[in-house]
Amino acid sequence: MSVEDSRASLLAWAASELDGVIEQAKFEAELLLAECENVDRVHILTWPEKTVLSEVSQKYKSWIQRRSAGEPLAYIVGFKEFWSLRLKVSPAVLIPRPETEVLVQWALEIAQLDKTKTLDPCLLDLATGSGAVALALADELPELEVLATDISEDALLIAKENAINLHLDNIEFVRSNWFDAFENPIHGSKVFSKFNLIVSNPPYIAEDDTHLADLKYEPELALSSGADGLNALRTIVEEAPTYLTDGGYLLLEHGYDQGEAVRALLAARGFSQVATRRDDGGNERVSGGKWNRHDG
Repeated sequence: MSVEDSRASLLAWAASELDGVIEQAKFEAELLLAECENVDRVHILTWPEKTVLSEVSQKYKSWIQRRSAGEPLAYIVGFKEFWSLRLKVSPAVLIPRPETEVLVQWALEIAQLDKTKTLDPCLLDLATGSGAVALALADELPELEVLATDISEDALLIAKENAINLHLDNIEFVRSNWFDAFENPIHGSKVFSKFNLIVSNPPYIAEDDTHLADLKYEPELALSSGADGLNALRTIVEEAPTYLTDGGYLLLEHGYDQGEAVRALLAARGFSQVATRRDDGGNERVSGGKWNRHDG
């Protein structure tokens, strides 16, 4: 590539590099060039003859090489859209998936029905990662406070930066391995004890699942959970009632084939109104239930 590379010549080269490696080679080539030039994709397509600066060309080529090696697009550009929010991501956090919006939607429905309760905070997100779920809820429910936890300090740094970038001040982050931090529930000037709603998108892939090879760029800590993928889900279901208000809800994202198992865990622990929601692909994706203290 020379200093005089045009957009059209760069795009042609990139598409050939990505063809056969990823499904949308042409589209991603255009998207990456637009990000490199800090313009939108329509601008790139409208003026394909424009000469690209040498430093932009070099950056673009390195991005295309990373993408052709299989690195996720979101890690290359450094962000991912989720629930209409632009979130910073890095290899320290999972890339937010569209199916996780099922968890957000269900949580919002419950929160809207539960506005008479005033415990502070009333929403808890476990294993927040980039903060996707917690930030979507904080954005939609500005009148409520949201607490988000993660065991990874690096993940919490990303989530905190996203909260700042989105100008959300009704959310707080605490480092915790599931509920461990709440054994001594004093953080700063606030006391956290009971929640009206607990949500989580925990790791749920079996440790020997072949799909892990396709996710090698993402943190395994946030992906895999024991021989059957249910270890984290078991822990949350077992411990959550201690931190739920009477009538509070627990909602959990899980694998497409784990709905029956998670419903069984919830029912065995004493949750009522146990149900499952499906994602747009028709897969069972989020299961949850209501906790009533007289039930256990």
